[in-house]
Amino acid sequence: MSFTIFLTMFSFALVMSISPGPVNMMIITSSINNGFARTFSFISGATIGFILLLLCIGLGLSKIINTYPDILLYVEIFGFSFIIYLGIKILSSKPSLAVNKNDKINLKFHEGFLLQWLNPKAWIACISVVSMYSSSELFTIFVIIYFFVCYLSLSFWGVLGGKVTRFFDTDFKLRVLNIIMGLILIFCAISMIFVNLLS
Repeated sequence: MSFTIFLTMFSFALVMSISPGPVNMMIITSSINNGFARTFSFISGATIGFILLLLCIGLGLSKIINTYPDILLYVEIFGFSFIIYLGIKILSSKPSLAVNKNDKINLKFHEGFLLQWLNPKAWIACISVVSMYSSSELFTIFVIIYFFVCYLSLSFWGVLGGKVTRFFDTDFKLRVLNIIMGLILIFCAISMIFVNLLS
């Protein structure tokens, strides 16, 4: 494999993983509220969820999608609904500087995992990758590269959230942050619905 192909794979994985989106917004919000350590399970779920989705599509699920394209429509419906659900979860959380797990956002492993499987953009990205790297050797290399790049990229957002915690030093500031981030997530999901309806 040439260095150019490696660089292309690395760049694609980095752009897809580190660019702002619903997953990264939830990670940074959770890290600000709870710290990096309590957000790491969600990061792990999102990373492993995407990698398993990529593997499944590469191992034949793409053929089923080509035969039954309506599958993506159902993924979109459930995906947008799930993003709205997580937005409401963040919006309605009760932030507190006191250590109380019941009052804080608690994003779990399975939510990160499900978010990737219900994310239409993740499906489209996986299908694109499978079409670009059709040989089993290149596909395997890309999956390995993506795993590490995704983990590091999502962890970057988690660490960043932990670092800016000092700016959110009151319950009021945390509450405002959660309201804004929750509304942005809901707005993103609704916007994607309208874009899909118009396309």
